[in-house]
Amino acid sequence: MAPAIEVVTAYLRAFSVGDPDSIANMVAPGFRSEHHSALGSDCEGRTEYRRRLPHFLEAFHDPRYEIGDLVTQERDAVTDVVVRYLFTGTYGDTRVEIPGVMWFTVRDELITKRVDTWDSLTFLQQTEPSEPSDPS
Repeated sequence: MAPAIEVVTAYLRAFSVGDPDSIANMVAPGFRSEHHSALGSDCEGRTEYRRRLPHFLEAFHDPRYEIGDLVTQERDAVTDVVVRYLFTGTYGDTRVEIPGVMWFTVRDELITKRVDTWDSLTFLQQTEPSEPSDPS
């Protein structure tokens, strides 16, 4: 049985490959994805998560999660893994770097829950066109 850290790091690396099936196969059928960011949206179930992945992968070219800190805690039959990360990718023509934290719950080598908190304001500041300066 793979340790929960390996499950989570493999999941995060899978985004750089860009295969929705590979990513979705790492989550449990009853997977819950919670977003605690103004621009994120929650979903429940592997099927719904899989349905949403192509949109994310098309929106961000060359997506990568660079892992900062990792913390684990075992409880009952699950392991929680908390990851501080820097997400990088290209959105439209703009290279973005977005810090965040994800909290995963892993059971039987599948991710059952993910709580993602990323900096929506940083994303908007990097992707929204700047306003022209006042010439006066």
